[in-house]
Amino acid sequence: MPSLYDWLGGAEALDRLTSAFYGEVLKDELLHPLFKDMDERHPHFVALWLGEVFGGPQGYSTQRGDYRHMVTAHLGKHITEPQRRRWVNLLMDAADRVRLPTDPSFRAAFASYIEWGTRLAEINSQPGREAYDAPIPLWGWGVAPPYQATETPTS
Repeated sequence: MPSLYDWLGGAEALDRLTSAFYGEVLKDELLHPLFKDMDERHPHFVALWLGEVFGGPQGYSTQRGDYRHMVTAHLGKHITEPQRRRWVNLLMDAADRVRLPTDPSFRAAFASYIEWGTRLAEINSQPGREAYDAPIPLWGWGVAPPYQATETPTS
């Protein structure tokens, strides 16, 4: 069974996704304040993170650091629930625009990680939170196997 990383198209697809996504984030009045000063390489770093999480190479770990590094990046940002939800919606819209796979099994696994990850980012961004160690998650397909279209028999 292919990894989610391979299924979605690998590094090139994730770079397309994050480039398209952050282009919209910077135009969004709710999210712009959080990202207005982001490093121009930030979309690529997020692509590396997603690639590693979805079963690709350990690019984030090699180039950026560990889970603590990711948590530290969110400390003190005070992400609100409306901002988190907008982030999720814009990312899902970008996934459609760059034509990530639309089969139900992939999109369910993808959405599951995005929900989980953004909720942790929101929690870790609140006052009083401190960085902590954890393994970088490895997200998989879940229970359902990847969707395989089949021809419908005719009567």
